[in-house]
Amino acid sequence: MAEVLVYVDHVDGAVRKPTLELLTLARRLGDPVAVHLGPGADTAAPVLAEHGAVKVLAADAPEFAEYLVAPKVDALQAAYDAVSPAAVLLPSSAEGKEIGARLAVRIGSGIITDAVDVEAGEEGPVATQSVFAASYTTKSRITKGTPVITVKPNSAAPEAAPAAGTVEQLAVTVADASKGTKIVSRTPRESTGRPELTEAAIVVSGGRGVNGAENFPVIEALADSLGAAVGASRAAVDAGWYPHTNQVGQTGKSVSPQLYIAAGISGAIQHRAGMQTSKTIVAINKDAEAPIFDLVDYGVVGDLFEVVPALTDEIKTRKG
Repeated sequence: MAEVLVYVDHVDGAVRKPTLELLTLARRLGDPVAVHLGPGADTAAPVLAEHGAVKVLAADAPEFAEYLVAPKVDALQAAYDAVSPAAVLLPSSAEGKEIGARLAVRIGSGIITDAVDVEAGEEGPVATQSVFAASYTTKSRITKGTPVITVKPNSAAPEAAPAAGTVEQLAVTVADASKGTKIVSRTPRESTGRPELTEAAIVVSGGRGVNGAENFPVIEALADSLGAAVGASRAAVDAGWYPHTNQVGQTGKSVSPQLYIAAGISGAIQHRAGMQTSKTIVAINKDAEAPIFDLVDYGVVGDLFEVVPALTDEIKTRKG
């Protein structure tokens, strides 16, 4: 059976959920081969094997941490040369898309980004995308070279399918040309204890209707009761009410959770582009004509300062 390369997103060997989703999708196309770059391959291998990786190609080099992206592309290209895969799957993070694009250029292949599904086709993998601010759903395939596809988080439910997961060391030569951008410092982001926005199964977002940074704790309280991530519209972010890292929208982060709750968000096309692929959408807005109500599964016309706290209390009560 053909092999499919899966780029592993991890933190020192702690595999992140989008990678497990990629392994699940990769099994539709062939035998998943995980590519683990950086420290922690031995820690990651059992988890990768549990979700279908027939083997794990591991490489660690100081250049992966010292320089931006390009050394990792060298490593992924080395894995590609070693395996001759039927496809290459990567997470649709900023780094994943850049690595995928650079690899596609190097190997003379096409690339599809932000896929929400991948399936086998008669002439190669077929990727489903949500395009033009989620107004259309398209199915596409690469017509030249080996398909390189990046997949949005929450596009598939991770499924266990135990495989060998044998760790093999990957020989990597980092080219001098890959050392053009050096990382000179790092500042760890302060943890909120909430899930990563793009990976969260539930997202609660606040918009212009929150009416100030001092009112965002109302949104946070609902999110915390659900174990959710907190998002914000561009209007809220531009007003300085919430950090830019939490912006959901065309110029912010694209999310696709199981449940998306929009409170005080009108539903401008810019915001809809970043969340319209959510599985279930709930909106709370006092304006019954707000565009957000055109795409929701459930809508509440009411004052968010009354509805959201009541919802939070009810969730806490039911959780006991």
